[in-house]
Amino acid sequence: MRTLRCVNCLLFFVSTVLLADVRSVEQGTDELRLLAITVATDETDGYKRFMRSAKVNNIDVKVLGMGEEWRGGDVKNYPGGGHKINILKKETELYKNDSNLVLMFVDSYDVILLGKPEEFLKKFLDFKANMVFSAEGFCWPDRWLKDQYPEVIHGKKYLCSGGFIGYAPVFHQVVTDHVIEDVEDDQLYYTKIFLDKQKRDQLKLRLDNKAEIFMNLNGAEEEVEIKFSDDKAWLVNKEYGTEPLVAHGNGPSKLFLNYLDNYLPDKWNFKDECTACSEDRISLGSLKEEEYPKILMGLFVEKPTPFIPEFLNRMMQLEYPKKRIDLFIHNTVPYHKSQIGEWLTDKIKRQFNSITVLQPEDKVTEYQARNHAIEMCEEKKCDYLFTVDGSVVLTNKNTLKILIEQNRPVLAPIVSRHGKLWSNFWGALGSDGFYARSRDYLAIVQRQRKGVWNSVFISSVFLIKKEVLKKIHGSFGPSQLDPDMAMSKFLRDNGIFMYATNLHEFGRLLETENYRTDHLHNDLWELFDNKLDWEEKYIHPNYSQNSNLSISIEEPCPDVYWFPLVSDTFAKHLIEIGYERHWLHFLKEYIVPVNGRLYPGYNSEARSIMNFVVKYDPNRQYYLRPHHDASTYTINIALTRPGKDHGGGGCRFLRYNCQVTETRRGWSFMHPGRLTHYHEGLPVTWGKRYIMISFIDP
Repeated sequence: MRTLRCVNCLLFFVSTVLLADVRSVEQGTDELRLLAITVATDETDGYKRFMRSAKVNNIDVKVLGMGEEWRGGDVKNYPGGGHKINILKKETELYKNDSNLVLMFVDSYDVILLGKPEEFLKKFLDFKANMVFSAEGFCWPDRWLKDQYPEVIHGKKYLCSGGFIGYAPVFHQVVTDHVIEDVEDDQLYYTKIFLDKQKRDQLKLRLDNKAEIFMNLNGAEEEVEIKFSDDKAWLVNKEYGTEPLVAHGNGPSKLFLNYLDNYLPDKWNFKDECTACSEDRISLGSLKEEEYPKILMGLFVEKPTPFIPEFLNRMMQLEYPKKRIDLFIHNTVPYHKSQIGEWLTDKIKRQFNSITVLQPEDKVTEYQARNHAIEMCEEKKCDYLFTVDGSVVLTNKNTLKILIEQNRPVLAPIVSRHGKLWSNFWGALGSDGFYARSRDYLAIVQRQRKGVWNSVFISSVFLIKKEVLKKIHGSFGPSQLDPDMAMSKFLRDNGIFMYATNLHEFGRLLETENYRTDHLHNDLWELFDNKLDWEEKYIHPNYSQNSNLSISIEEPCPDVYWFPLVSDTFAKHLIEIGYERHWLHFLKEYIVPVNGRLYPGYNSEARSIMNFVVKYDPNRQYYLRPHHDASTYTINIALTRPGKDHGGGGCRFLRYNCQVTETRRGWSFMHPGRLTHYHEGLPVTWGKRYIMISFIDP
C-alpha cells in the first residue's frame, strides 16, 4: 500500500513539473489565445452587463450552465459554489493539452471586463506564473487559515475565487485536483490547493496581490477611482498604482460595481458623454396609435399634496394615445377626493381605455395599491407599468415615450425639488441601508453629467417593463420600509437593475412636508415651498413682459402705470385670513422689480402695514370719496371683471381729470401715494367689485 502511494506521489510530481514548465520559454502574446469561461444559469441583468463588457472588448466567452438548475447553494449568504467547479472539470477536459490557450474564469453576475485580450495576456505573462488567482483583504470562508498564507508586504494577501487565469493544462489540473460536492465552497477548494506549498511552487500559482488584473471590490471601494481623458474612462487602483482589467463586485460591493457600470467599459466620457445610451433603444416613431404599447398608468396620492388639479391635467397633456392607457388612481387623502372627482368628467373618462379609482373610503393602503397595480397591469396584458406620484411635476410632455424608447427593465426620469439636491434617485447606500451620496450624485442631479444611470433607489415616477412585473409581485410590501424603499430593496436583492435618466429635462418634485389643508385655498400658501408651481398657478402669464424693456408698460394717467400681475385664479382665491407674511414676500418678489423699472432711482423696501381687499356693493359701499393714500406708492389689483361681475366702478385721478373704468382682472395699477395722486373710487351700479390694495413704504 505504501509503495502504491509513493508511485502516485511520483506521478503527481512528474505531471506537475511538466505542466509547470509549459511556459518555461517565454512567448509573446501573439502566440497565445485567451478564452474567458463563466458559469451562469440565468440571463440576469448582471449577466447581460458582463456579456456586453466582453463584446466591447472583443473577448471570447464560453458560458457554461445556462438553463441548468443551480445546485451550488445560497452563495449570496453562505459558503457554496462547488457546482461551478464541477461544471469546469468537464469543460476544461477539452483544453487540457492546449498549451497556447490561456483560460480565464470569472463570475458573470457581478463582474465587468475592462480590457482587450492582448492586455490580459500581457499582464498575465508579466507574472511569470502558470496560474494567477485574484486576491482580496478577507480570509473567507475559513478565517482560521489566514496564518497559513505566505506573507505579503504590500498588497492583498488572501485568495478570491471570483477570477483566475492560467494556461489551459494547469487550469485543468487545478479544477480537477480533488473531489468537491456541488454545495461545498469553491473558494475553499482553491484555497487549499494554493496553501499547499508543494503544489503552489510546482504549479507556479500566484496571487494578484496588487490588482494588476483582478480588482475585488469588497472592502476596497475606496482604493479605486475612475480616471477620465476627453474620450476615455478607465479604472485605477490608487493604493497600488495599477489599472485593473476586471472589476468584481464580490460580497456587499455589488452596488458599487453598479456605479462603475455607469462609466465602464466605454459607456461614458466627457467628450461624448453617454456613449451607451443609444444601445438597445427602440423607436415608437413609425407606429400607428393602435400599435403603441399598452400602458397601465398608476397615479398615487398618498399624502396631502399641493397642486393636485394641475398634476392631473399634466397627465392628460402627456403625448401618448390615451386609448392605449388604462388609468388607475389611488388616493388616501379625503381633502383630495373632490379634486379628483371634479377632474374625472365624462370627457376625461371617454379618452382612456379604462379607469379605476380607489378613494379613502376603500381603505386600501399604499403598498396594497401599488402591488395591485402590478397585478392589474398583468391582467390587462399591459406592456408597461407607469407610476407617478402626486408630488411629481412632469413638464416634459414626451416623458412616457422617452422612457419606453430608452428600453430599460426599470427606468425613472430624474426629477428634483427646484433649486435643491433632493431627487427621486440615489446613487449609493449607507451602511444603514438608506441614502448615501455617491461620488457623482451632484453632477448627475445638476445635469453636469447626462446619461442613463444604474441606481440603488428610485421613487415617485418610473416605468417597469412587463417582463419584470412577474418577478416583483408583492415587492412594495408589507414591510417595515416605506413602499418605495421596499420595492427598491427587492429589486437590488434580486439582481434587477433600476435605472434613472437625466438625458432630458423632465420636471421637478414638489415639497409636501409643510402642506396644510385647513385653509380655504391651500395652494395659495405655497409661495415659499413651491415657488415655481405657485407662480404658474397664481402669477399672470404675461407678468414677465414687465421686465422686458422693449415692451412699454401702459400709462393710462400721468404716473399711473397698469401692468399684468396675477392670474384669474389668484383673483378668485385672494380671500384669506392670516396671509400677511406671504403677501409681504409677494410684494418684494413681484412688485419691487416693476417699481424699480418705473421709478428709477427709488429703491423700495416693500414695507407695508396696510394690505386689504375693498368690496364695492351698490347696496352698501358703492364708491370711495377722494383721498390721498398713506404710502410712497400704491398698488391696486382688480379681482373682478367690469361688465361680467359688476357694472360701473373704476378709479379717477382728480388732479389730472383722468379715469380708468375698464379694469382688467389680475392687472394692477401702480401710482404715487401721498401728495400728487388725489383719487376716488367710482360708483358701482350693480354686482360686486373687489380690489386688492397695498400702501407700500408708508
